[in-house]
Amino acid sequence: MINVLTELFREAKHTVVLTGAGMSTESGLPDFRSAIDGMWNDVDPLQFASRDAMQFERDLFVRFYKQRIQKLKGARPHAGYYHLAEWERTGEVDFILTQNVDGFHQLAGSRNVAEMHGTLCDIYCDECGDKASSDGYLNDEITCVCGGFKRPGVVLFGEPLPLSAIHQAKMETKKADLFIVLGSSLQVSPANVFPMEAKRNGAKLVIVNQEATEYDSYADLVINDKIGHVLDELVQSNNYKS
Repeated sequence: MINVLTELFREAKHTVVLTGAGMSTESGLPDFRSAIDGMWNDVDPLQFASRDAMQFERDLFVRFYKQRIQKLKGARPHAGYYHLAEWERTGEVDFILTQNVDGFHQLAGSRNVAEMHGTLCDIYCDECGDKASSDGYLNDEITCVCGGFKRPGVVLFGEPLPLSAIHQAKMETKKADLFIVLGSSLQVSPANVFPMEAKRNGAKLVIVNQEATEYDSYADLVINDKIGHVLDELVQSNNYKS
């Protein structure tokens, strides 16, 4: 299977990569629902990650996101992130669409990244829009100088996805002749739309995920394995160096 992926990689003129929660969990970060553990047991995620929670359950909202940011600060990108960043540098990966909010692609050196669900790396004032590092949440710096509330830069339930990121995703998907999914179950819209758009436009579709997805039957190649292992093998094959 790695030989097939290597050949697809070599032949592609415009490669787009979509990363999901599986990419992050291999760095030790829990996915969204797994993050709701311990004191968060048996509570609907909507109680934490929504505009209603931010407005009416602010203490709970801040505690939840403070815990998520703490976990983020204790984790680091795995080697797969650095492979993608190197392939971007050498022109073999053109763009990354991510459902993740950890900022690990940028930390590893990738520059052409659309964060469809926002980022936990920043906070911003819900009133004036002033941005700051999410380190401020760990220091309980949640009130802006304007008096507004500083909230995480993630997309909350009840909020629209960032238009610029979605526009980028659409444009890059149109140009793709190779579309690679890494660690996404493809259950969340609109991320699960882009692989099929690419496929309809004639792109080869590769899905790398530890579990089967509903889109596997449409893919040109499916690899049920850890992302890090697959990308390491791709580096080792032929002339792909990272």
